Amino acid sequence: MGREIQFTTNYSDLSTDNGFQFEFRCMRCGSGYRTEFDAFELSAATNVLDGASGLFGGVFGRAADVAQRAKSAAWEKASDKAFAKAQQQIMPKFVQCPRCSAWMCREHCWNEKKGLCKQCAPDLGVEMAAAQASRSVEEVWAHAKMAEEDKHLTDQDWREGIVASCPSCGAPQATNAKFCAQCGADLKSGKHCTQCGTKLQPGARFCNECGSPVT
Repeated sequence: MGREIQFTTNYSDLSTDNGFQFEFRCMRCGSGYRTEFDAFELSAATNVLDGASGLFGGVFGRAADVAQRAKSAAWEKASDKAFAKAQQQIMPKFVQCPRCSAWMCREHCWNEKKGLCKQCAPDLGVEMAAAQASRSVEEVWAHAKMAEEDKHLTDQDWREGIVASCPSCGAPQATNAKFCAQCGADLKSGKHCTQCGTKLQPGARFCNECGSPVT
């Protein structure tokens, strides 16, 4: 009884009439390995007979038909043998994840410590670095979208005098303006706590909101 051949879904058959070659790929990163070309020994003899049948026909034609059928059977057998050999050569470079059943390359996509592929069990250090880089990119874009005048604001500016609406007329303020564009009121008048931003009462020595001393 013949030995069964294990098959996978992560390969391409590059074989031709003249020989066999297979390419195995990682189902995560796409990198892979290709076996060396394994020549099919009967191809030269049958090619001669095929040529003879085209030139002379008759006996040569019938001989070529027989040879072609023999070639087909021999080719199929040789193909199975070549594939089994290719698997034995290449498959140690791959491992099948017990969780997702995908075939992954050991070099880049297998988490040896967890016994799972990196798709199911990512390297935490890599993920943290990627998350940090992503956050940095988000901050760069957020900063780039700030109003030009806001890019020059100091920490003191943020704590003092920035109002969302005019205290006199209630008009919303689109920018960090000194005067209200609606009524002209002075938006910077009066002191504010440098710690919490609360408007201070005239003559106050301490903030009535957070208790910080007035400087």
